[in-house]
Amino acid sequence: MSGVKLTVYFGERDRAGDRFLADALCDVFARHELATSLVMRGTTGFGAKHHLRTDRLLTLSEDLPLVAVGVDAPARVNAAFADVEALAFDGLVTLERASDEPPDTGTAKLTVYMGRREPYDAVVAALHRHGVAGATVLLGVDGTAHGERRRARFLGRNAGVPLMVVSVGEADTLAAALPEITGMLARPIVTWERVRVCKRDGRSLDAPEPAEGDAWQKVMVYGSHPLYLELVRWLRATGAAGATTLRGVWGYHGDHAPHGESAWQLRRSAPVLTVIVDRPESVARWWGLLDELTSETGLVTSELVPTVHPRVGA
Repeated sequence: MSGVKLTVYFGERDRAGDRFLADALCDVFARHELATSLVMRGTTGFGAKHHLRTDRLLTLSEDLPLVAVGVDAPARVNAAFADVEALAFDGLVTLERASDEPPDTGTAKLTVYMGRREPYDAVVAALHRHGVAGATVLLGVDGTAHGERRRARFLGRNAGVPLMVVSVGEADTLAAALPEITGMLARPIVTWERVRVCKRDGRSLDAPEPAEGDAWQKVMVYGSHPLYLELVRWLRATGAAGATTLRGVWGYHGDHAPHGESAWQLRRSAPVLTVIVDRPESVARWWGLLDELTSETGLVTSELVPTVHPRVGA
């Protein structure tokens, strides 16, 4: 069955009328009873206006980048998209194809949506054991699960608040791991997307997929904490359309073992994922820089984004 993934990139303090945009978006997702959706808080990023949002500076840490994702059948997502378009805000909205069936050949991105209290570490361990190239666990702070609103509370178990495990690898390898993964979970939602693996642990494997028509490119960089700081800084300096870094709570890439952030570690070790959505000509301009920054580490993927709506608030 074909599906659609709606993604919105925006800022934590952005508003839609008299409400925060994040809350308004979650209301839209819940009103349309999307199968799954979640809002994730980033650590560093910038958009079309190149305003830096980061948790590295106290003055900027109260306006972090956010990413909202909603997934369901095309008719339901398109109806939700119309309501999102009616909101006045600065940001970027994309629509991408997401299937519940793996591609026949090649590499793919498998995303598993589940509850926060479910065994995401065991899911990642299974992916690692099957030889999948990389996986990252991203927590949601709000969202929907099977059409019901699930909001994180300061006091509470938050068991139903959704999270997502994003994994990349050969389609047949991911498909082989999936039965073990779904057997661990109560009511998982699974999506597949075509993706091209461009680099792994410093080795160049392929170039970004050429875009046709009005399609943009989405480049995702799975790496370490120090890598993303320099990456976002240079992307902003080169005039990229936008980038958002999300910190995972568990995961791995390449030949590394699954790991996360521990209270007794002085340096942050949790895996990070930087998402860059840009025009093909801009990607070609900064690709050499990205290649240099990932000369020894990191997993880099590229995929086409057929529908992109840059937003400027009214």
